[in-house]
Amino acid sequence: MTATVLDPKTALIVIDLQKGIAALPTAHPTADVAARAARLAAAFRRHGLPVVLVNVDGGAPGRVEQARNLSTLPSDWAELLPVLDRQPEDLLVTKRNWGAFIGTDLQQRLRAAGVTQVVIAGIATSVGVESTARQAYELGFHVTLAVDAMTDVNPAAHANSLATIFPRLGETGTTQEIIDLLDATRA
Repeated sequence: MTATVLDPKTALIVIDLQKGIAALPTAHPTADVAARAARLAAAFRRHGLPVVLVNVDGGAPGRVEQARNLSTLPSDWAELLPVLDRQPEDLLVTKRNWGAFIGTDLQQRLRAAGVTQVVIAGIATSVGVESTARQAYELGFHVTLAVDAMTDVNPAAHANSLATIFPRLGETGTTQEIIDLLDATRA
């Protein structure tokens, strides 16, 4: 379903578009995804709406079957991609879990700003993006997902999130559809 409504106070949340993750092989070219996320960020800033840039640095404690060796990550692994053009008014959230709300002050910061809806983009569709969307939905935010401004290291997982999970959490739309909706409702 194409995005139909953006609340007056909608925030953009960009997940894990950082040097270390952008270097991984993905279903769709990371440069294209990052460029679309940057276009969304510029549109949100132009309309005076919050832009949240999220990076991941570290990992949640606990046993997992897939090995993780965080000690070998390059020093710039968590640095945001320059194309996002981080601005002083942007909110920066560093997470250590899959989703951007658990273990951070993101919910409080968005509520304090009066935000009732979030548009989410980034990497990985089935991990950080989906987890953040689930958490936002469970916290009562309206959720819109910018489907062409996200990708995953696993093409099947990416497709599953888009086709099966996201329609249950909110509305979906392309970068251009979301920008057009922003421009039309704030003209």
